[in-house]
Amino acid sequence: MLTTAQLLQPLAERRTDEVVVTTMSTVRPWGYLSDSDLDFASADSAMGHAADLALGLALARPERRVICINGDGSMLMCLGTLATAVEAGAHNYVLVVCDNGEYEITGHQPVAAAGRIDYAAMAEAAGFRNVFQVDEPRQWAEIVGQVLELPGPTFVHVLVEAGQEGPIGRSAREPARYLHHSLADWSRILRAALTGPKA
Repeated sequence: MLTTAQLLQPLAERRTDEVVVTTMSTVRPWGYLSDSDLDFASADSAMGHAADLALGLALARPERRVICINGDGSMLMCLGTLATAVEAGAHNYVLVVCDNGEYEITGHQPVAAAGRIDYAAMAEAAGFRNVFQVDEPRQWAEIVGQVLELPGPTFVHVLVEAGQEGPIGRSAREPARYLHHSLADWSRILRAALTGPKA
């Protein structure tokens, strides 16, 4: 099992110009590691839809890889995204599901069927081109480069330890720059980064 830091640090080290959409318990930790206009915090009363948002970005910008760092509870709320990503041929889409078995930032409520659902098997059944299961930090560090390079869609199911992240707000008190702005303002920042010259 990985900590959130053990999941995010290798990804931040290998990340170049990919869009990264975070949600729920990974929003703040990613903000400690990255300060890019290509980061997007999907944490504003749309639980379960980060994967959809990231897929939309991937389809709109097929020349740029889009990574969604999703939660297990969020994934469970929108399983249809798996089939949609495959049907759409989203070759630049990477969906990482952080499975800690609980809704961490809303009070540690258990996710339904936690520990019994095989998210990787669901992705395989939907037709994802690449499917990985990760439960050990060294394993993740060894494959993260491959995850970022393979033509997708790519799915990664990661077992992570539950943390202590609480509710997320948008204000200067938050550590991540992408939370210092309103959702509308940061959406404009991301759009400008996506429509300008590719870095």
